[in-house]
Amino acid sequence: MLDSKVELREAVRVRYAKAATSGSCCGPGCCGHDESLEKDLTAGAYTAQELGVMPNQAADASLGCGNPTAVADLAEGERVLDLGSGGGIDVLLSARRVGPTGFVYGLDMTDEMLDLARANATEVGATNVEFIKGYIEDIPLDPESIDVVISNCVINLSTDKGAVFDEIHRVLRPGGRVGITDIVADDLLTPEQRAERGSWVGCIAGALSYSEYQLLLEGAGFEAITLHPTHQAADGMDSVIVKARKPGPNDD
Repeated sequence: MLDSKVELREAVRVRYAKAATSGSCCGPGCCGHDESLEKDLTAGAYTAQELGVMPNQAADASLGCGNPTAVADLAEGERVLDLGSGGGIDVLLSARRVGPTGFVYGLDMTDEMLDLARANATEVGATNVEFIKGYIEDIPLDPESIDVVISNCVINLSTDKGAVFDEIHRVLRPGGRVGITDIVADDLLTPEQRAERGSWVGCIAGALSYSEYQLLLEGAGFEAITLHPTHQAADGMDSVIVKARKPGPNDD
């Protein structure tokens, strides 16, 4: 069992670096392809049309549990940040939605994934994207510079989720919003019981419960929080669409 935050982060980095370079990824949903699980967590999240306009390597390196671009209600001209952007599929899909007047950042800590994502962006000719290296607990962007934050089954991998939500709140403009997918545990499951259902790098052991997720988002200053389960990831654990909003200047 890995106990230290540094060891856990390094285990995650090694797994994702291997997925980027070895070609051994199981396809969309690798994050959930833990030996203890029998099904792919994405549950067909991407449409054939979406996959058809993406490089094969972008789809193969998608390690998430859903499709945040389908739930974030992106609009022309918006500035988007994808936390844990991996091979870039969600960044590139978002870039098509926000158009040439919008812009999408992809943040990842893994050099191999960043190299792959940049190559994929070049292949599709995306000019309104930038992939940057960093940690989701310490986002290297200016305050109030982003309209929408998306993420695909990555926040559960963090060992300091409170810091992640604080950073998301910091970079969002007033009135900005969150549209992410993640793995969330039933409130009755203890951390030990979550670990029995899958590993940390498999997106299971580190998952928050519904109540924990709600409280951390509220503590970071978010409102209009919803957590909507879409399908089961493991016994007592769901793939969930999470939405929230940073209060705006015109709020009462």
